[in-house]
Amino acid sequence: MEREKLNSLLVSPDKTIKQAMQILTLTSEKILFVVDSKEKLLGTLTDGDIRSGLINGLDFSETIDKVMNIEFISLGIDEPGMREKARTRMVENKIEQVPVIDEKGKIIDIFLWTDILGEKRVSKPAKLLGNQVVIMAGGKGTRLDPFTKILPKPLIPVGNRAIIELIMEKFYFSGFHRFIYTLNYKKEYIKLFLKENSLPYDISWIDEDEFLGTAGGLSLLRDKIADTFFVTNCDSLISVDFNDVLNWHKNHKAMMTVVGCHNEVRIPFGVLQFSNGKLERIMEKPVHDVIINTGVYVIEPHVLSMIPEGQHMDMNQLIDKAAQEGVVAVYPIYDGWLDIGQWEEYRKSLEKMGDIKEY
Repeated sequence: MEREKLNSLLVSPDKTIKQAMQILTLTSEKILFVVDSKEKLLGTLTDGDIRSGLINGLDFSETIDKVMNIEFISLGIDEPGMREKARTRMVENKIEQVPVIDEKGKIIDIFLWTDILGEKRVSKPAKLLGNQVVIMAGGKGTRLDPFTKILPKPLIPVGNRAIIELIMEKFYFSGFHRFIYTLNYKKEYIKLFLKENSLPYDISWIDEDEFLGTAGGLSLLRDKIADTFFVTNCDSLISVDFNDVLNWHKNHKAMMTVVGCHNEVRIPFGVLQFSNGKLERIMEKPVHDVIINTGVYVIEPHVLSMIPEGQHMDMNQLIDKAAQEGVVAVYPIYDGWLDIGQWEEYRKSLEKMGDIKEY
């Protein structure tokens, strides 16, 4: 690996979780190597390590030495056949990077999966899974007026493709190919699109006679789903390994799992902190780090019995109800979520994907 690229993956243990998240996003290598001042390798850091730390109550301002993995896999500089050994360890341990360290523990090189194979892994599922994906596509999309007076929100173009086509593709890359749509507003447009585009998926739909909210339409699926399933809004585009989300859900023995994404809430004013009428400090335009709901969920089929048949119910109500009955888990991510549901976010999403520069 070129030294410049290697250096970009090295971080000190006093970096904050938020700083590490930003570096992971910039480098796109899914891993950072935590080193001391002499570049001695102390541990590794992945998005999974950060996710576990946040779930266990750590704040974004905590340092990464609290979440790094100190039981890392590495190669010694004098080991014969390093390239083949790196490949073996990647396959056996299901990892994509193996660091090379010298006799003092200093990191001097990194083998990447792309170095071994000469190309990136093919974005195609190793096997197809039976779990179904429900795409909630019955709403009016009023936040996108006047666009949605002509076309329904699920057919919003992102580049030259409809948003629902991109959503299904991302699930398919993780092995999920069975999709059910809940339809209402301008449903014939959506049915025509799904019929005429010869998409390589198992697709069906149900019709809502009334607008039943962001969760109410799921009551129509009680006799159609028998296994753990995903639910996604039709305006939520997320880059994540959905198989990993499913495993997270199972490991937490959850009734529901909500996929959340890090977001910065910027307050454009000076915020006063005071006690008993006496000013203690002014925080000028503070930034708060929060995890927000992406509109993507994993749900156990018995949760459907909590939804009143034929009645309006929003997803936050269903989540609250499930939390009273059992475990609702959270799967946090820090990047890779695009919200297409309102004009400003739609514009930002197109900019991120390189489809437009600016209006």
